[in-house]
Amino acid sequence: MSENILITGGAGFIGCNFVRYMRDKYPDSKLIVLDKLTYAGRFENLQDIMDKIEFRRGDICAKEDVEKAMEDCSIVFNFAAETHVDRSIIEAGVFVKTDVIGTYTLLEAARKYDIHKFVQISTDEVYGSVEDGSFKETDILDSSSPYSASKASADLLVRAFYKTYELPVLITRSTNNFGPYQYPEKLIPLFITNALRNKPLPVYGDGLNIRDWIYVIDNCSAIDLVSRKGKFGEIYNIGSGNEKTNLEITNLILEELNKPKSLIKFVRDRLGHDRRYSLDITKIKELCWKPEYMFEAALKYTIKWYKENEWWWEPLMI
Repeated sequence: MSENILITGGAGFIGCNFVRYMRDKYPDSKLIVLDKLTYAGRFENLQDIMDKIEFRRGDICAKEDVEKAMEDCSIVFNFAAETHVDRSIIEAGVFVKTDVIGTYTLLEAARKYDIHKFVQISTDEVYGSVEDGSFKETDILDSSSPYSASKASADLLVRAFYKTYELPVLITRSTNNFGPYQYPEKLIPLFITNALRNKPLPVYGDGLNIRDWIYVIDNCSAIDLVSRKGKFGEIYNIGSGNEKTNLEITNLILEELNKPKSLIKFVRDRLGHDRRYSLDITKIKELCWKPEYMFEAALKYTIKWYKENEWWWEPLMI
């Protein structure tokens, strides 16, 4: 494949890992990264490969920024989003602006430049919580937080542009990602960096909320596959079947770092905290995809990365 590819939010956690993945797999393609460089989208996430990509600092809500970045591209991957649930509870408007208005701005530009493929990166959180079974792509959206509601709204816009304008879109919804370059406000990097500094690990509620965890590179490979083999207008769930409680994750991190369980601090539960997320991934398996990384090994590698890259996260600590 030799194409001009726009990756929005490419300086964020999943985005920067995807940029690396695509750079290695498609060295003849031109990768254009558009990122606003907010707190979680960081120059440091891409500084070692800046000579291999075209980086543009800009806002997906700004028409001029978007059109300048997209005008010579054939494929768009939209990773740009506000993603942290806790922050959305405090300041929902920022999420509505970036996740909804920003996606709309990208979609309009995609129409203008006759983009061949528009891939929207979404989340399992749009479905809400499920006690038993797993969500299919056709299930009703039942978002619990302003974050997930903003992502659900963006998904609906993307589908509407397919149905109304026949824009060639694809949507992926993944479970909880983990791996290198994840901003330490999310559970795994927060608990790793806190444990390394012998700081308390704040566990919400009883710690028994369940998430399916996928190593970020597995999600990247799935997104790439969907872009190549997926059917326009369709949604593809991406998961790995590694369902674990937050408390299990906490204990695994402490064990790997040889830290005492006394660092665990149970705190008041988050507002609207979903109990369990689970995805049915039958549809993407039909594209011949499956996760390559074993959870335990990937978690150990992630912990090792944070141990060896204190330069990256230490400046972020309060």
